[in-house]
Amino acid sequence: MGKSYPTVSEEYSKAVEKCKRKLRALIAEKNCAPLMLRLAWHSAGTYDVSTKTGGPFGTMRHKTEQGHAANNGLEIAVRLLEPIKEQFPILSFADFYQLAGVVAVEVTGGPEIPFHPGREDKPEPPQEGRLPDAAKGSDHLRDVFIKQMGLNDRDIVALSGGHTLGRCHKERSGFEGPWTTNPLIFDNSYFEELLSGEKEGLLQLPSDKALLSDNVFRPYVEKYAADEDVFFADYAEAHLKLSELGFAEA
Repeated sequence: MGKSYPTVSEEYSKAVEKCKRKLRALIAEKNCAPLMLRLAWHSAGTYDVSTKTGGPFGTMRHKTEQGHAANNGLEIAVRLLEPIKEQFPILSFADFYQLAGVVAVEVTGGPEIPFHPGREDKPEPPQEGRLPDAAKGSDHLRDVFIKQMGLNDRDIVALSGGHTLGRCHKERSGFEGPWTTNPLIFDNSYFEELLSGEKEGLLQLPSDKALLSDNVFRPYVEKYAADEDVFFADYAEAHLKLSELGFAEA
Protein backbone atom coordinates (compact mmCIF):
# COMPACT_ATOMS: atom_id res chain seq x y z
CA MET A 1 0.00 0.00 0.00
CA GLY A 2 1.43 3.36 -1.03
CA LYS A 3 2.03 6.26 1.31
CA SER A 4 0.98 9.84 0.81
CA TYR A 5 3.22 11.85 3.10
CA PRO A 6 2.04 15.25 4.35
CA THR A 7 4.05 18.33 3.48
CA VAL A 8 5.67 20.05 6.44
CA SER A 9 6.99 23.61 6.58
CA GLU A 10 10.64 24.46 6.01
CA GLU A 11 10.81 25.53 9.65
CA TYR A 12 9.55 22.09 10.69
CA SER A 13 12.08 20.28 8.47
CA LYS A 14 14.92 22.36 9.91
CA ALA A 15 13.74 21.55 13.44
CA VAL A 16 13.82 17.81 12.59
CA GLU A 17 17.46 18.06 11.42
CA LYS A 18 18.55 20.11 14.42
CA CYS A 19 16.68 17.82 16.81
CA LYS A 20 18.46 14.83 15.25
CA ARG A 21 21.81 16.33 16.21
CA LYS A 22 20.67 16.91 19.80
CA LEU A 23 19.37 13.33 20.00
CA ARG A 24 22.70 11.94 18.74
CA ALA A 25 24.53 13.83 21.48
CA LEU A 26 22.12 12.73 24.23
CA ILE A 27 22.14 9.06 23.18
CA ALA A 28 25.95 9.02 22.96
CA GLU A 29 26.31 10.71 26.35
CA LYS A 30 23.79 8.54 28.22
CA ASN A 31 24.35 5.24 26.33
CA CYS A 32 20.57 5.05 26.10
CA ALA A 33 20.08 3.88 22.49
CA PRO A 34 18.32 0.62 23.55
CA LEU A 35 15.83 2.55 25.69
CA MET A 36 15.09 5.03 22.88
CA LEU A 37 14.54 2.20 20.39
CA ARG A 38 12.16 0.53 22.82
CA LEU A 39 10.27 3.81 23.28
CA ALA A 40 9.80 4.18 19.52
CA TRP A 41 8.78 0.51 19.07
CA HIS A 42 6.34 0.49 21.98
CA SER A 43 4.81 3.76 20.80
CA ALA A 44 4.18 2.36 17.32
CA GLY A 45 3.44 -1.29 18.15
CA THR A 46 0.02 -0.57 19.64
CA TYR A 47 -1.45 0.00 16.17
CA ASP A 48 -4.54 -2.04 15.35
CA VAL A 49 -5.13 -2.29 11.62
CA SER A 50 -8.79 -3.30 12.01
CA THR A 51 -9.86 -0.38 14.22
CA LYS A 52 -7.17 2.05 13.01
CA THR A 53 -6.40 2.94 16.64
CA GLY A 54 -3.11 3.15 18.54
CA GLY A 55 0.18 3.54 16.72
CA PRO A 56 3.06 6.03 16.59
CA PHE A 57 1.11 9.13 17.52
CA GLY A 58 2.81 10.52 20.61
CA THR A 59 0.50 9.01 23.22
CA MET A 60 3.47 7.71 25.25
CA ARG A 61 3.68 11.25 26.63
CA HIS A 62 0.71 10.28 28.85
CA LYS A 63 1.42 8.76 32.26
CA THR A 64 -1.36 6.21 31.69
CA GLU A 65 0.44 4.64 28.71
CA GLN A 66 3.81 4.81 30.48
CA GLY A 67 2.05 2.88 33.26
CA HIS A 68 1.13 -0.09 31.04
CA ALA A 69 2.99 -3.19 32.27
CA ALA A 70 4.78 -3.69 28.91
CA ASN A 71 6.16 -0.13 29.17
CA ASN A 72 7.94 -0.51 32.52
CA GLY A 73 10.98 1.78 32.52
CA LEU A 74 9.91 3.89 29.54
CA GLU A 75 9.09 6.83 31.82
CA ILE A 76 12.92 7.11 32.09
CA ALA A 77 13.16 7.55 28.30
CA VAL A 78 10.41 10.17 28.29
CA ARG A 79 12.12 12.03 31.14
CA LEU A 80 15.55 11.95 29.43
CA LEU A 81 14.01 13.38 26.27
CA GLU A 82 12.07 16.21 27.91
CA PRO A 83 14.87 18.84 27.82
CA ILE A 84 15.32 18.26 24.08
CA LYS A 85 11.59 18.30 23.34
CA GLU A 86 11.31 21.65 25.14
CA GLN A 87 13.76 23.12 22.59
CA PHE A 88 11.54 22.00 19.70
CA PRO A 89 7.93 22.87 20.56
CA ILE A 90 7.12 22.83 16.84
CA LEU A 91 7.66 19.05 16.62
CA SER A 92 4.85 16.65 17.45
CA PHE A 93 5.62 14.11 20.19
CA ALA A 94 4.68 11.50 17.57
CA ASP A 95 7.50 12.55 15.22
CA PHE A 96 9.89 13.20 18.11
CA TYR A 97 9.65 9.71 19.64
CA GLN A 98 9.99 8.00 16.24
CA LEU A 99 12.97 10.22 15.39
CA ALA A 100 14.64 9.09 18.64
CA GLY A 101 14.27 5.46 17.51
CA VAL A 102 15.78 6.16 14.09
CA VAL A 103 18.74 7.98 15.66
CA ALA A 104 19.25 5.19 18.22
CA VAL A 105 19.79 2.65 15.42
CA GLU A 106 22.03 4.99 13.43
CA VAL A 107 24.39 6.01 16.26
CA THR A 108 24.99 2.39 17.31
CA GLY A 109 26.17 1.43 13.82
CA GLY A 110 22.89 0.18 12.40
CA PRO A 111 21.24 0.96 9.08
CA GLU A 112 19.97 4.40 8.15
CA ILE A 113 16.18 4.39 8.39
CA PRO A 114 14.25 6.90 6.27
CA PHE A 115 12.25 9.39 8.34
CA HIS A 116 9.14 11.16 7.07
CA PRO A 117 7.77 13.88 9.39
CA GLY A 118 4.16 14.93 9.77
CA ARG A 119 2.60 12.56 12.33
CA GLU A 120 -0.03 14.24 14.46
CA ASP A 121 -0.42 13.65 18.19
CA LYS A 122 -3.48 11.69 19.24
CA PRO A 123 -5.17 12.83 22.46
CA GLU A 124 -5.83 9.42 24.06
CA PRO A 125 -3.57 6.39 24.65
CA PRO A 126 -4.65 3.01 23.24
CA GLN A 127 -5.98 0.28 25.51
CA GLU A 128 -3.41 -1.84 27.31
CA GLY A 129 -2.43 -5.31 26.09
CA ARG A 130 -1.52 -4.79 22.43
CA LEU A 131 2.25 -5.25 22.63
CA PRO A 132 3.96 -8.65 22.18
CA ASP A 133 4.58 -10.85 25.22
CA ALA A 134 8.17 -12.16 25.34
CA ALA A 135 7.04 -15.27 27.23
CA LYS A 136 4.95 -16.51 24.28
CA GLY A 137 5.69 -18.28 20.99
CA SER A 138 5.21 -17.89 17.25
CA ASP A 139 1.37 -18.00 17.17
CA HIS A 140 1.28 -15.04 19.54
CA LEU A 141 3.93 -13.14 17.53
CA ARG A 142 1.82 -13.56 14.38
CA ASP A 143 -1.37 -12.51 16.19
CA VAL A 144 0.30 -9.25 17.26
CA PHE A 145 2.53 -8.38 14.30
CA ILE A 146 0.50 -9.74 11.37
CA LYS A 147 -3.18 -9.76 12.42
CA GLN A 148 -3.07 -6.67 14.63
CA MET A 149 -0.32 -4.48 13.13
CA GLY A 150 -0.47 -5.67 9.51
CA LEU A 151 3.24 -6.59 9.21
CA ASN A 152 4.61 -9.92 7.86
CA ASP A 153 6.81 -12.89 8.87
CA ARG A 154 9.99 -11.31 7.54
CA ASP A 155 9.28 -8.11 9.49
CA ILE A 156 8.87 -10.14 12.69
CA VAL A 157 12.30 -11.75 12.37
CA ALA A 158 14.04 -8.56 11.19
CA LEU A 159 12.57 -6.51 14.06
CA SER A 160 13.54 -9.23 16.55
CA GLY A 161 17.11 -8.51 15.47
CA GLY A 162 16.74 -5.14 17.19
CA HIS A 163 17.39 -7.13 20.38
CA THR A 164 21.03 -6.85 19.39
CA LEU A 165 20.69 -3.62 21.41
CA GLY A 166 20.05 -3.55 25.10
CA ARG A 167 19.17 -5.98 27.83
CA CYS A 168 16.24 -7.14 29.92
CA HIS A 169 15.86 -5.86 33.47
CA LYS A 170 14.29 -8.16 36.05
CA GLU A 171 12.32 -5.34 37.64
CA ARG A 172 10.87 -4.22 34.28
CA SER A 173 10.12 -7.45 32.38
CA GLY A 174 10.83 -10.31 34.77
CA PHE A 175 13.77 -11.36 32.56
CA GLU A 176 17.41 -10.44 33.12
CA GLY A 177 20.46 -9.97 30.88
CA PRO A 178 21.60 -8.95 27.38
CA TRP A 179 21.07 -10.90 24.16
CA THR A 180 24.58 -10.23 22.83
CA THR A 181 28.06 -9.60 24.21
CA ASN A 182 27.97 -5.95 23.12
CA PRO A 183 24.49 -4.55 23.78
CA LEU A 184 25.40 -1.04 22.57
CA ILE A 185 26.36 -2.10 19.02
CA PHE A 186 23.73 -2.64 16.32
CA ASP A 187 24.83 -5.63 14.23
CA ASN A 188 23.65 -9.15 13.30
CA SER A 189 25.08 -10.84 16.41
CA TYR A 190 21.58 -11.47 17.83
CA PHE A 191 21.06 -14.05 15.06
CA GLU A 192 24.54 -15.53 15.43
CA GLU A 193 23.99 -15.99 19.17
CA LEU A 194 20.53 -17.47 18.60
CA LEU A 195 21.94 -20.14 16.26
CA SER A 196 24.92 -20.96 18.48
CA GLY A 197 22.75 -22.05 21.42
CA GLU A 198 22.31 -20.79 24.97
CA LYS A 199 25.33 -19.33 26.74
CA GLU A 200 26.07 -18.35 30.31
CA GLY A 201 25.15 -14.70 30.82
CA LEU A 202 23.24 -14.21 27.55
CA LEU A 203 19.49 -14.17 27.21
CA GLN A 204 17.15 -16.15 24.97
CA LEU A 205 13.48 -15.42 25.60
CA PRO A 206 10.67 -17.81 24.58
CA SER A 207 9.83 -15.33 21.78
CA ASP A 208 13.47 -15.54 20.57
CA LYS A 209 13.51 -19.35 20.61
CA ALA A 210 10.24 -19.33 18.64
CA LEU A 211 12.20 -17.92 15.70
CA LEU A 212 14.30 -21.10 15.62
CA SER A 213 11.49 -23.63 16.04
CA ASP A 214 9.20 -22.07 13.41
CA ASN A 215 9.92 -23.32 9.88
CA VAL A 216 9.01 -19.96 8.26
CA PHE A 217 10.98 -17.81 10.71
CA ARG A 218 14.14 -19.94 10.90
CA PRO A 219 15.39 -19.43 7.30
CA TYR A 220 15.38 -15.66 7.93
CA VAL A 221 17.40 -16.18 11.14
CA GLU A 222 19.96 -18.21 9.18
CA LYS A 223 20.06 -15.67 6.35
CA TYR A 224 20.59 -12.72 8.71
CA ALA A 225 23.27 -14.55 10.72
CA ALA A 226 25.16 -15.21 7.48
CA ASP A 227 24.78 -11.77 5.89
CA GLU A 228 24.57 -8.57 7.90
CA ASP A 229 23.84 -6.44 4.82
CA VAL A 230 20.69 -8.43 4.09
CA PHE A 231 19.62 -8.08 7.73
CA PHE A 232 20.25 -4.31 7.69
CA ALA A 233 18.21 -3.84 4.50
CA ASP A 234 15.27 -5.88 5.84
CA TYR A 235 15.50 -4.30 9.29
CA ALA A 236 15.42 -0.76 7.86
CA GLU A 237 12.33 -1.63 5.83
CA ALA A 238 10.56 -3.28 8.78
CA HIS A 239 11.44 -0.44 11.17
CA LEU A 240 10.16 2.11 8.65
CA LYS A 241 6.88 0.21 8.31
CA LEU A 242 6.48 -0.06 12.09
CA SER A 243 7.25 3.63 12.61
CA GLU A 244 4.58 4.62 10.06
CA LEU A 245 1.71 2.29 11.01
CA GLY A 246 -1.50 4.24 10.45
CA PHE A 247 0.44 7.28 9.18
CA ALA A 248 0.21 8.79 5.69
CA GLU A 249 -2.04 6.04 4.38
CA ALA A 250 -2.70 6.76 0.71
